[in-house]
Amino acid sequence: MNSKEQKIANFDPNGVGDINGGLFGLPFTIEESEVVLIPIPWEVTVSYSAGTAQGPQAIKEASPQLDLFEPNIKEAWKLGIAMEEISEEWAATSEALRNKAEAYINWLEAGSPEIGRSEYENLPQEVTAKGEELLAWLKQKALNYLEQGKLVGVVGGDHSTPLGLMHALAEKHEEYGILQIDAHADLREAYEGFTYSHASIMYNALKLPQVKKLVQVGIRDLCQAEAELAEQSNGRVTIFYDANMKENMYAGDSWKKACKKIIAQLPQKVYISFDIDGLDPKLCPGTGTPVPGGLEFEQAIFLMKQLVKSGREIIGFDLNEVAPGDSEWNGNVGARLLYKLCNWSAVSQGRLEAQL
Repeated sequence: MNSKEQKIANFDPNGVGDINGGLFGLPFTIEESEVVLIPIPWEVTVSYSAGTAQGPQAIKEASPQLDLFEPNIKEAWKLGIAMEEISEEWAATSEALRNKAEAYINWLEAGSPEIGRSEYENLPQEVTAKGEELLAWLKQKALNYLEQGKLVGVVGGDHSTPLGLMHALAEKHEEYGILQIDAHADLREAYEGFTYSHASIMYNALKLPQVKKLVQVGIRDLCQAEAELAEQSNGRVTIFYDANMKENMYAGDSWKKACKKIIAQLPQKVYISFDIDGLDPKLCPGTGTPVPGGLEFEQAIFLMKQLVKSGREIIGFDLNEVAPGDSEWNGNVGARLLYKLCNWSAVSQGRLEAQL
């Protein structure tokens, strides 16, 4: 019996979550796990309110509260999910650069006065250089796990964090689509001068020729240039606006019908990029830029299940913009969403059995 089998034999999934165990109180190491999560405590360019760099820690602390039973998935917990240690080095770099970036944004908003110009004019290049470094670090780490046959997810941090994973997947797959659940389109070019801004993640993802399709769901806050980019993309970018989806539902359409339309836009291989502000902000009040409206928790999970039911394969995912805020609620919702992402992605790859 190998050590994973021994741990499964000795683990009580009905017991109290082990706060000294791994993520979700599970006993598995990275080596023993089929799903590996890479936490990235990074939020340099967040322009509204900070806190998302503490997202991985908040999710980790809340995760043992979960009951591991999944009604539609057979013994999901045996899959093995593990999260790497949160990098103190990236956290420190993020905090130092975040303070500089905040002062820079204030200077921009003041009309870029001469006073401070020498201090701030080179800051975007400095932040971009670190963004390049983070991208390369994550890409290499993700490729290493993908070569071992693991399913890889990123836990942010702000929404700029998963770009390296998208690059790694572009090396492993000839083409794939991105399903983005978000309040924002994130299609801005170098927002506020920052190439790797959280508001530019999808603009940057579209630079990868392997990304054949971007389908955005729950969007309710974007600028005209972003809407025009989507309109002029020859069908490469499809936006399902939150207001339009709600109006259709008020008029009698079902959420199942909406999900069918969303999924029909996606290719066989799908990457899920989940910004928690895609949910109704009552579920994630601490997030960086909350916007009224959005999806209910079970609506999001139903979409995920329907995606799997369609026979599509989820090749990777990220969950970002979870911030602790003033309560444990944000981490609690984030942890539950992360568990669902891990499990349903695994079902799509045949690693777990499910009733659909």
